[in-house]
Amino acid sequence: MEYKFWDIEPKWQAHWEENKTFKTENDFSKPKYYILDMFPYPSGSGLHVGHPEGYTATDIISRYKRMNGFNVLHPMGWDAFGLPAEQYAIQTGTHPAVTTNKNCDNFRRQIKTLGLSYDWDREINTTDPKYFKWTQWIFTKLYNTWFDYEQGKGRPISELPIPDEIQAEGDSAINEYISKKRLAYYDNAQVWWCENCKTVCANEEVLSDGAHEKCGHQVIRKNLKQWLLRIPHYAQRLLEGLDELDWPEGVKDMQKNWIGKSTGAEVDFEVEGVSQKLRVYTTRPDTLFGATYMVVSPEHPMLDALVADEKKEEVKKYTQAASLKSDLDRTELAKDKTGVFTGRYAINPVNGNKIQIWVADYVLMGYGTGAIMAVPAHDTRDFEFAEKFQIPIVCILDPKNADEETREKVLAGQACWTEDGAYINSASDQTGIDLNGLNKKQGIAKITAWLEEKGIGKATTNFKLRDWLFSRQRYWGEPFPVIHWEDGEVTLDDNLPVTLPDLEKFEPGEGGESPLGNATDWLTVVDENGRKGRRETNTMPQWAGSCWYFLRYIDPKNDEQIFDPKLENYWMPVDLYIGGAEHAVLHLLYSRFWHKVLFDLGVVSTDEPFKKLFNQGMILAFAYETQTGAKVASDLVEEKDGKYFHTQTGEELRQIVAKMSKSLKNVINPDDVVEKYGADALRLYEMFMGPLDDTKPWAENGVKGVFGFLSRAHRFFANPENIVESEEDSEVLKLLQQTILKVGDDIENLKFNTGISALMVFNNLCIKKGKVTKSTAETFAKILSPYAPHLAEELWNQYGNPKSLAYEPWPVADKSLLVEDTHEYPVSFNGKMRFKLELPLDLPKDEVEKAVLTNELAQKWLDGKTPKKVIYVPKKIINVVL
Repeated sequence: MEYKFWDIEPKWQAHWEENKTFKTENDFSKPKYYILDMFPYPSGSGLHVGHPEGYTATDIISRYKRMNGFNVLHPMGWDAFGLPAEQYAIQTGTHPAVTTNKNCDNFRRQIKTLGLSYDWDREINTTDPKYFKWTQWIFTKLYNTWFDYEQGKGRPISELPIPDEIQAEGDSAINEYISKKRLAYYDNAQVWWCENCKTVCANEEVLSDGAHEKCGHQVIRKNLKQWLLRIPHYAQRLLEGLDELDWPEGVKDMQKNWIGKSTGAEVDFEVEGVSQKLRVYTTRPDTLFGATYMVVSPEHPMLDALVADEKKEEVKKYTQAASLKSDLDRTELAKDKTGVFTGRYAINPVNGNKIQIWVADYVLMGYGTGAIMAVPAHDTRDFEFAEKFQIPIVCILDPKNADEETREKVLAGQACWTEDGAYINSASDQTGIDLNGLNKKQGIAKITAWLEEKGIGKATTNFKLRDWLFSRQRYWGEPFPVIHWEDGEVTLDDNLPVTLPDLEKFEPGEGGESPLGNATDWLTVVDENGRKGRRETNTMPQWAGSCWYFLRYIDPKNDEQIFDPKLENYWMPVDLYIGGAEHAVLHLLYSRFWHKVLFDLGVVSTDEPFKKLFNQGMILAFAYETQTGAKVASDLVEEKDGKYFHTQTGEELRQIVAKMSKSLKNVINPDDVVEKYGADALRLYEMFMGPLDDTKPWAENGVKGVFGFLSRAHRFFANPENIVESEEDSEVLKLLQQTILKVGDDIENLKFNTGISALMVFNNLCIKKGKVTKSTAETFAKILSPYAPHLAEELWNQYGNPKSLAYEPWPVADKSLLVEDTHEYPVSFNGKMRFKLELPLDLPKDEVEKAVLTNELAQKWLDGKTPKKVIYVPKKIINVVL
């Protein structure tokens, strides 16, 4: 009986669509389960086989949860604004909306062919004005919110207390005060600017030599008026919230590092010849006695005042050169320390010593105060700098635990010691402070108290997190609902959505203005009093639409509200969020920030949006390289006797695993796989390759293997002669209960590959027995359905069930039949573990060998070869020797 997937799969996809099988009702009587995919950017190249991995995982869980009585919300949409469509528009003149819609149509078509159980009535698109109306609405909320540090939350700007002295200065001072408190504000910001592309570049787009990766031209630092968001106000909340989340520890650590909390002290240094004090932030105020020089960032606002006249030209040249370097080049990648002495001295407050003030690019303005006290004896960067410029190095931590030679060098200022030690050289009769003999904790506490008592410093908590640069000089993004009036006032446009004007040209304007600067009719507005205004020409970054899309899925057709609060209260938070680890920091951090603001304002009912997060691994593909490491496109490779050769040169090549890329021609299109093997085979293989969070190479032999399983399952279970009305065989009945339990538990724990193995083992037993009851066949269809829904529906329908099995109850295992009589064996080939297989403990050795060698996954490693022997140790291992 031929497995005609090409008939079966379109048939059931049409059935699901016509009957809206997966339409989610807002049934408050049921327990809810909200499962979310990171929605894709619909590129012109369409899906590759990496995309369906996460989508299939969420689909399996969704189907399983429906069968367990949950009301499942499983939506899909498009993160469709962004630069690629705009660049294509510049090259071809095609409007980005045309390109985007075409790409969305293709993605939707591809996704539907995979049989994914999305509720397409809830589809969203970030470029839809009905959607970005609410993105703009959220921006207005951010604009009209301030952060109350006493209450630790955001509050409406209408509730901001204005100090009496500010009120006394009049409206201008009040407006300026309010502006400095808003979470969204408009100000000058330093950005990377590519003159050739006339666009701002992200740090990641600037190469180490200062060139723009897109065009190769040098970028420059430029001040542009930008919209920024004060995300650091929420730094502590964002940090604390991680403790309650069921997220991978690696993702939590990345967010913690990005937020970068540190505790220390701010210290004020007097500067000779300058009335203003120079403030530094340090995590180690206890090392003040070792501070022998100071460094300020090239961007420090006090720099002009700090530079002596005879040094001004030299410092000017240095700061201009520093402006061409990326932050990464200035800090982590910098091999050689550079700097210029300003010609001025500061006074070390603990001992009265004069210390040089330098300007150096290894200090960044974005962290702390943009100025540091340098302790070269105990900081590697400071030590390298001090050695190069012959600045004194004073040891204040005796490295008693070091070997004698190292200790002597450190004490002599000839080596750097970054570990702890006993304080020495840390007392002054002049200032009355003495740290000698104390430990680190005591030293920090004592010096901080002394600084606060003297009024020259205070304990401080600092964060690396910087204000979020929230505007782009682009056309294809959400317009800001902002008007700049000729008298200097800035107001919000309440008539939302503010839509994009139609343009014929999409090139950015001169001087850093977005293409919207060319939209003359759209650009200019006049109020009822004749006052002229100009719309904001920057657009929001692509992050904007993805910061809150999960909320719109809850009520996507609502034109009156962002969503119905009752629905939000029912569905939120997201129970499981699956996506790539590349979004571990920015998207997830930005989403959490927006969500917390909306929570503070009473718009949402939860403080955190995503309860559980899981990162699927990357699917790679085989590629080929020469002996010198040059990569060779896959269509120039031929295989002979298990070896690979260049078709043009005949050179033998190495097979390697690499990321899919067009240049290597190793990108796998799911359309091709579905056409050849069917969607169920693609789904099954992607889950069978290994643990969901592993990085795995794509191999067509593996698809053939699971296709073979599906073909055998169809041939047996679709044959009426194999379905009998009698009492079930005891062995089949027992394994069925184990399989029900195994498959269900593995879905719950996202261990899909082992669940599939259990289905294969059960299928093999049924084929061996030759007959099963209708009850067993129906149960098999049910537990197969999350993985291979098309085949499962076909079998279920063939057994005389007219309705879809999508909402049939998940089978309950008869635990009285569950006796521990199986073992999960690690199966190795030539000593390397390749997969696991669960087998009955009483299975004879020859049956064990047969089960292993006929298993679908084994075919990849056998590769047509006959094994020399199979080593079988009961309850331990199985090793195939080739």
